[in-house]
Amino acid sequence: MYPTLKACLLSLVLGLTAMPAHAQSFSEQDIKRLALEAILENPEILTQAIAILQQRQEQAQADAARAALERYRMPLERDSNAPVLGNPDGDVTIVEFFDYNCPYCKQVAEAVKAVVREDGNIRLVYREWPILGEGSVFAARVALAAREQGRYEEVHNALMSLPRADEKTVMFAVRKLGLDIDRLRADMESSLIDSHIRISSELTQALGFNGTPSFVIGDALIGGAISRDELVEYVRLARESAAEEGDR
Repeated sequence: MYPTLKACLLSLVLGLTAMPAHAQSFSEQDIKRLALEAILENPEILTQAIAILQQRQEQAQADAARAALERYRMPLERDSNAPVLGNPDGDVTIVEFFDYNCPYCKQVAEAVKAVVREDGNIRLVYREWPILGEGSVFAARVALAAREQGRYEEVHNALMSLPRADEKTVMFAVRKLGLDIDRLRADMESSLIDSHIRISSELTQALGFNGTPSFVIGDALIGGAISRDELVEYVRLARESAAEEGDR
């Protein structure tokens, strides 16, 4: 039995059994026997112990994520090697980690753009996090290389609209947009692109994200697709929190 679960069970057993004052002198075998007797009499103990363990693990994960957020706030929101759309001087920053082959990223893409456009005071930081195969990596490198031609946003939108991003479909899309392909190919080898993708992976690991899309909005860490209304609410909460911090 795992030590943490064993501790939870023991705590519950002690609460449900009349243990004498010298309980600390009981042997491990005595405790196991008492625990088994208590479980047989009260089988709900197991469910309660698992629930307590889950709560403790979730709380520990949440605490670790909050600590990581504070530690990595600057590279998350102010990395000069990450594309910034919307209002560069906005009072709220949305950081989105995404993959061009993620159907859920495609699902939220229009909502994100609409909220940023309609609000007018949001910085949108895109973090390329290609985790769904070689096609995703190729697409991310193309999009990041397009920055050198001032075409990141166009390329991003085009690649996000593809049914499937691979070398063939991606190159067809950028040729259609009229990019300089020779220059693009050369820029794709930039160490800045390597750095961006590596840092995206490091940040997501530190924050506990395990899939795309994932968002950081103010102090909120959101894994998975969210609706337009939810985005608006997270932005509102981030503004409220920032205003409260400013008043202190």
